Amino acid sequence: MKLKLAVLALIVTATTLNAFAEIADSAANGFTYKTTLQLSAPPDAVYQKLLSIGNWWSSSHTFSGDAHNMSIDPKAMGCWCEKLPSGGGVRHMQVVNVMPGKMLVMTGGLGPLQSMAATGSMTVRLTPANGGTKLDVMYAVTGYFPGGTGQLTGPVNTVLDEQFARFKSYVETGNAAPAESQKK
Repeated sequence: MKLKLAVLALIVTATTLNAFAEIADSAANGFTYKTTLQLSAPPDAVYQKLLSIGNWWSSSHTFSGDAHNMSIDPKAMGCWCEKLPSGGGVRHMQVVNVMPGKMLVMTGGLGPLQSMAATGSMTVRLTPANGGTKLDVMYAVTGYFPGGTGQLTGPVNTVLDEQFARFKSYVETGNAAPAESQKK
């Protein structure tokens, strides 16, 4: 009986942790990732922390190996960019709509999508809710995908889930990844 309760608790916990994000739809030519988080901070503070991407994005999902090489320039035509050694660089996305404390929209292909005939639009909305902020993220990706998007939706979902879980932790505790910082 105790084992059954433990398994049930584990399933409920896993479901709760993963319920905030999903691939909302998928077709041969694209897919949409969506997540919603409740954050214990006001929208203006959440927005400022969102722009400090080097403090919460995982270094293991960068080209340089160090998330602190990334920055977001919050203006129309601004860049979510990453500095690389020897003067190189990566443009992850381009900022197309900025409403400080309310919304940030960027376009581009993240990670391996850059080397494909693919692009996406990421919309981050911040709304006051429950004494904090409701954060809604939608990343709609489209392009040419030989064989469809099936091989991409899982990895994109996993990587973005990790990043936004890190963001929530960063907003609420000031530390994006306690386990990672203990390794250093």
